[in-house]
Amino acid sequence: MDLNKRYWEKRYEEGTTGWDTGGPTKPLTDYIDQIENKDLKILIPGAGNAYEAEYLFQKGFNNVYVIDLAKQPLENLKERALDFPDDQLIQEDFFKHQGSYDLILEQTFFCAIDPASRTSYVKKVEEILNPGGKLVGVLWSVPMNEEQPPFGGSMDEYMALFSPQFHINTLEPCYNSIKPRMGREVFIHLTKV
Repeated sequence: MDLNKRYWEKRYEEGTTGWDTGGPTKPLTDYIDQIENKDLKILIPGAGNAYEAEYLFQKGFNNVYVIDLAKQPLENLKERALDFPDDQLIQEDFFKHQGSYDLILEQTFFCAIDPASRTSYVKKVEEILNPGGKLVGVLWSVPMNEEQPPFGGSMDEYMALFSPQFHINTLEPCYNSIKPRMGREVFIHLTKV
């Protein structure tokens, strides 16, 4: 399976974006609402329609960057948030991205990449996070499938994958998932060691 730019563009063209909730999800808005420092440099990789980026921007966070392989979701965000800075909408491969961030928000990206790339994901997040930086978000907690995204995973797998490079502040089932995802999400709050 080649989960390349064309694959994701086609999913948007066909409207096969079942992961899209039409707005920011409660696990992340609840976390965002607790952040006091609005100067944090924040990255949302593989952000899709980036409702969380729009939410952050509306809350006064101006250092929010969005990466996606596909152009359409970035254009969709720009249509909803006209003042969102163009140079903070990045169409590129996350694994080739250069930058440094205080916070990376994870929402649907990890479960969309090839499971064989998960170790590379952890290395890349560690590389671009500033010292003491955080990876916060939601991971899929369902049995692994081999056919197409979203790919599942388990809390044991996530613990083994992240614990060498991150302090695990929180790795537990989401108590505030949206109804269709209830019981199928894990909330992570990790700090770069």
